[in-house]
Amino acid sequence: MPHKSPYLGLWAAAGLAAALATMPVAALAENAGTVGGTTFVNKGLVGVGRIPSNQRDKFGETFGSGSGMSIDPLSWTRDGDGYKGTLLLLPDRGYNVTGTTDYRARLNTIAIRLVPTAPGAAPAADKQQSGVQAALADTMLLVDDQGKDTTGLDPEAGVRAASGSFPILPQARNGKIALDNEAIVRLADGSMFISDEYGPNIYRFSADGHLLSATQPPAALVPMRKGAPNFASNNPGPGAEAPEPEDPETGRQNNQGLEGMALTPDGKFLIAVLQSAPRQDGGDSGSTRQNTRALVYDAADPANLKLVHEYVVPLPVFTDAKGKKKVAAQSEIVALSGQTFLMLARDSNNGYGLKDATSLYRRINVVDVSAATDIAGSAFDGDKPVAPKGVLDESVKPATLTSFIDLNDSAELARFGLHNGEPNDRNNLSEKWEAMSIASVQDPKLPNDYFLFVANDNDFITQDGFQVGASYKDDGGANVDTMFQVFQVTLPGVGAK
Repeated sequence: MPHKSPYLGLWAAAGLAAALATMPVAALAENAGTVGGTTFVNKGLVGVGRIPSNQRDKFGETFGSGSGMSIDPLSWTRDGDGYKGTLLLLPDRGYNVTGTTDYRARLNTIAIRLVPTAPGAAPAADKQQSGVQAALADTMLLVDDQGKDTTGLDPEAGVRAASGSFPILPQARNGKIALDNEAIVRLADGSMFISDEYGPNIYRFSADGHLLSATQPPAALVPMRKGAPNFASNNPGPGAEAPEPEDPETGRQNNQGLEGMALTPDGKFLIAVLQSAPRQDGGDSGSTRQNTRALVYDAADPANLKLVHEYVVPLPVFTDAKGKKKVAAQSEIVALSGQTFLMLARDSNNGYGLKDATSLYRRINVVDVSAATDIAGSAFDGDKPVAPKGVLDESVKPATLTSFIDLNDSAELARFGLHNGEPNDRNNLSEKWEAMSIASVQDPKLPNDYFLFVANDNDFITQDGFQVGASYKDDGGANVDTMFQVFQVTLPGVGAK
């Protein structure tokens, strides 16, 4: 039976427009972008909500925020003056400010109610951050193929040997499969694709959280030390030592794995994007890591993903407070078609809970690969760098980008009692905005309009935390809530081939 996307009914119900043209992206106004004459419009922020930083899950541990997010389209319905539904919110490897811990990988189900503010309008002062009501409904542990717990511990030099249909996998010193989960896609049968930092791999889990299969990326992305795969991220757990060398010599940089992943609306392709360039392509420096990779897999057989396309995606570049060039690594994607996707890219080490209050770059861009060079299966998937020292090989044409939504827009944030920068309080945006998903506005008069949900990864930062059998209190003194921002956007042609 052919694989069907869980989103097809939603797209059809929304009455979406015909094929999306595939020409290089060009900028329009500040709140819009175009691809070959098709215009994407950001109508602005329409809702904000929070889950408290000290929220605990059903296992009694501090709730894990949003590294990845997937709204269930079948649950999404109009409800009086608003909408309601459920979403899956994926945490990463646990509270790891001073090193990784034996945090069991898990997945949270969130009940959501959205009462949107009209685009451009200001909510009442007492309702600025209550337009999104989010409640933790359930938590499910993710276990390996033998039903055993997985762990957030750094795999150090641990490698589980390939067995059956499974490739080699990151393994911690306690013998558990090590996962640093970053993105999630839910399929129609309830099973899930989850991408991680360590491998960087794509895992498929059953609806009840059992590991079914794993897909290893091309050899060029596998982290190598001293000529052998080594999945350590230089975040050793208690009593463990740092890897030698600390950074891989080739492959994904530490903590820069498959950060973004999405299924195309027709259900045919799974797109996964490396957070920044591999080491051999300039990924060893924050100023040269611009040329990352987008991997496109045929998802007709979810148990056996097949790499069919691969493109170089140039990450955005900005100038920091000291006048130095920096590259904004990407944190999440939403596929609009087989050739276009939204990509959230941001700076690091700025925001609430950190010393530096002001972010210089947090934007959602439109990425178009229609005219980019397909490097799948080429020498660039092996030993040949595609961008040595950050300079792209002249034979390769990269994808094109345009800016779409500025998450740091002061006027938009102010309408909801938020800001970017001083005062560095709970209404200052936190550092890591890493999760995105869309849901239909379900208005026949606006068939191409969607709500774009964006959530942060709060790094489990709280003054009232509990994980892995112990209480903790973050040294920075902050309580970083899990937050949701919702934008109303017009996305014509979603689902076009």
